[in-house]
Amino acid sequence: MAPELGADDFAAMMNASKVCVLVHDAATKNILWANPAACEMLEFSLSELRPLKANHMSSSAQQYDRVIGRAWLQAAVDHGSSRIVWHYRSKSGRVIPTDAVAIRVELARGPAVMVQFRDIQRAEEVERELKLTTSYVDALARHTSTVAFMLDAAGAVRFATDSALTFLGLTGDDDRLAGEPLTAYARLYLDGRPVRWAEVAAGADPVGPVQLEVSGECATWLEGSLERLSESEVDAYLMILHDVSERVRGEARRELELRHENYLARYNAMGDLAMAIAHELGQPLAAAANFIAGIRARAATMATAGDVRDQIAGQMGYGLDSVARQIDRAKEIVGSLRSFVGHLEQVEQLVDLNEIVRECLYFIELSAAPNAVEVEVRLDPAPVPVRCERVLTGQVVMNLCLNAIDETAECEPLLRRITVSTQVKEGVGVLTVDDHGRGVSRDPFAESFTGKPGGSGIGLALSHRIITRQHGSIWAELREEGGSRFGFALPLAEQGAT
Repeated sequence: MAPELGADDFAAMMNASKVCVLVHDAATKNILWANPAACEMLEFSLSELRPLKANHMSSSAQQYDRVIGRAWLQAAVDHGSSRIVWHYRSKSGRVIPTDAVAIRVELARGPAVMVQFRDIQRAEEVERELKLTTSYVDALARHTSTVAFMLDAAGAVRFATDSALTFLGLTGDDDRLAGEPLTAYARLYLDGRPVRWAEVAAGADPVGPVQLEVSGECATWLEGSLERLSESEVDAYLMILHDVSERVRGEARRELELRHENYLARYNAMGDLAMAIAHELGQPLAAAANFIAGIRARAATMATAGDVRDQIAGQMGYGLDSVARQIDRAKEIVGSLRSFVGHLEQVEQLVDLNEIVRECLYFIELSAAPNAVEVEVRLDPAPVPVRCERVLTGQVVMNLCLNAIDETAECEPLLRRITVSTQVKEGVGVLTVDDHGRGVSRDPFAESFTGKPGGSGIGLALSHRIITRQHGSIWAELREEGGSRFGFALPLAEQGAT
């Protein structure tokens, strides 16, 4: 059983108390005792306090007259307790407003009055300071541009500035965020990889980096620090952030441009190879043409020797004519390749987009025929005048159509159809190629340029380069009825321009 507290124990507790205590004799109202807190506030020692009367240690104002003070103490004697707002005066003359309670107590020597009081002026000052601090915090939260969150150990938001709420799509009057985990509104990142709150909090020792991605129509990226604040064995975290969306988007653009340049470098390498092939093939093709011409001359001489020779010569002639046509065709292909690969400089021409499609149509249909793919053409009834490089723009049309044919060749027979369209729309000439294939799963112009197994992506990379270099735009999208639509737009030429 625990021992009972003795008189010395109670005296020790009273001396340690921060509440001011005076003990008066119930009959004479003389001061019998004061605790250290009262002596400190009144600036008198206990021996100095004992002979003092109310007028010696109270305000000189009429409402604090000695008669009133004695009546207050007597009310406690008569009724057990009494309360009053009293102004004490310290030894140095400082007036101390207090909230004082007088209580009758029975001591071994007889009844006494114990007065407990506190400095309400100091309490009011503390309250004013607290209100002022609260006003400052409120002003900071509502008017600063700083993005700041105060979070608890679990990552739930306990405080946020208005600018922080704005980034999350909330307002200062919206209390949905209070107590909610920050990860319910945004994703946490470290070194560019998504992480959980526990990992970010563990890195705050006491300060660590943090990134925040806020989803939306256009993702917002915030970056800054997370600082651990330990107060009274309670962990809290202060997150200070700033908007780095433009930097992140700029890095993404530079990465895309780098990929474009890489593809273009591959294209240039292929162009050099094509030029070498064209150069090496040109001479043997010319020699082959000369040999065929010689054989034709011999065959004409042999044809005069009789009917059999006439028959042989006729068959040779037919065969050689066919070979000559194929060689001429090969020469045309090599010439076209040389023209295309060598034509790297920007040469603007005033061209009807419809005419470019017509020029490419023969080659498009030639590629479509082996796969039984129908090519439907829907050209704008009026000319679609654009200023561009004719040969390179034609190559873009070919690339988009051949990709559509490859995709459509895998479809059921009834769906093997591509549609090539042109139109004038909002100051640009537009060409689109629709197919009934699987549909694009992502934007090929923003990522790898190809979705084909084993595809190099050079065709689309080159198309992107050609169109954007001519101040146009190129895109890919899903069609509501299934399949994909690839297209590009070039600025219309001014009327009357040459």
